[in-house]
Amino acid sequence: MARHLIQGREVALPVRVRDASVYSASYLVRADAARAVIAYSRLDVAEVIPRKALCTLVFIDYLDGDLGPYHEFGVAFLVRPPDAGHAPRGGLRANLAELYRTGAGAFVHWLPVDQGFTLEAGRTIWGFPKELADIDLRTSSPYKRCVLRKDGRLVLDLLIKPGLPAPGTGMMTALDAYTHQDGVTRRVPWSVSARGVRARAGGALIRLGNHPVARELSELGLPRRALVTATASRVTMAFDEAKDA
Repeated sequence: MARHLIQGREVALPVRVRDASVYSASYLVRADAARAVIAYSRLDVAEVIPRKALCTLVFIDYLDGDLGPYHEFGVAFLVRPPDAGHAPRGGLRANLAELYRTGAGAFVHWLPVDQGFTLEAGRTIWGFPKELADIDLRTSSPYKRCVLRKDGRLVLDLLIKPGLPAPGTGMMTALDAYTHQDGVTRRVPWSVSARGVRARAGGALIRLGNHPVARELSELGLPRRALVTATASRVTMAFDEAKDA
């Protein structure tokens, strides 16, 4: 079992999250613009439909886990595995078949948090691009809201309207997360189990601020109508040892 010493505390892998609430909005964006944003990683975005990539904004309330309680916001892109070969140039059916065959992953482009311990652990153990930020989560009402500020500047204000209950939740799903730090791209084995899932088409309102990340999201075409939004009231996760991709 791998172990890391973080701020005088020993962290054993896999790191487990025993309870979290997750809120996400996914958008179809121009694939060429998304490729430009993550070019530094040397990964390729997955085209879910021709010339369109998937960008997901997510905010998470970590309630109980090995890294303690904290708030997190993420910007991630659906990507093809590094060894997947050339992407198909066909239509929707060919693209979906290729994603199913090769297994798509989530490249984490930006990951602000509001606590120092998880920041150091995330960067040291996996290379996650964590930064300290002011993350104001307002989840007690039917609408779920995140107001994110970095260095005193508004990044975004994201409101999610939960949809209808989704069937078949609660099973563990394995997914690879990809990170990039100090010129190295890494693959992180990641498993997730979600209960209390609700989903809908659309369902998000977003206001961008004047932070550089907000301008980057604007260049991707946001604000626009979300493809899908999802919320989950009870989520467990496990993160294993990172390997060079």
